[in-house]
Amino acid sequence: MQAVLFDLDGTLIDSAPDLGAAADKMRTDRGLAPYPLERYRPLAGAGARGMLGVAFDITPDAPEFDALREEFYVAYERRMLLNTLVFDGVAPLIEALRERGLRWGVVTNKSARFTDPLTGAMPLFASAGAIVSGDTTPFSKPHPEPLHEAARRLGVASEACIYVGDDERDIIAGRAAGMRTVAATYGYMGSSEADSTLWRADASISSPLELLKLLNSA
Repeated sequence: MQAVLFDLDGTLIDSAPDLGAAADKMRTDRGLAPYPLERYRPLAGAGARGMLGVAFDITPDAPEFDALREEFYVAYERRMLLNTLVFDGVAPLIEALRERGLRWGVVTNKSARFTDPLTGAMPLFASAGAIVSGDTTPFSKPHPEPLHEAARRLGVASEACIYVGDDERDIIAGRAAGMRTVAATYGYMGSSEADSTLWRADASISSPLELLKLLNSA
């Protein structure tokens, strides 16, 4: 094993407060009652689709979805660093990986419009050897190509990587890329009813530092 790749939202960073607040401002701007963050959190990893689905009970096939999505993007850009934090345990985890000589990187479905300024402003990501966004390649997860691209940027074979994520799409993509997969059950999980045991990940962790125990046992 030569490298560890991570999903971003819900795995390395808790961006739910800013994602949820952006969507909720759209509600209150329309005179609707605000929702608590807990209502948005489980679907924060789904980005605009998840946040607008919670805020307005709307799906991407609705005719007004595209306009609402751009409005959400603008609202999120204005506040995406206000309350977004690195999860507890992530910084020492990354330091431990580096001490072991393991390369690391990020593969997210978030578009580079948000990934680049977000990771550029957070010191944690200065040592990442690859940051692949949802629009870096022609495909996004669950397609394996973004994971292959990250492995190429790190200079390692895909089969020599572990991929850690908090959504079933992450595990599907990792398996398709030939990587070992780890479900981060402390993350957003896609919905409050999600059962990660059905994802067929190679392992699961309930906190970031548990990954080190897995590496030690391996």
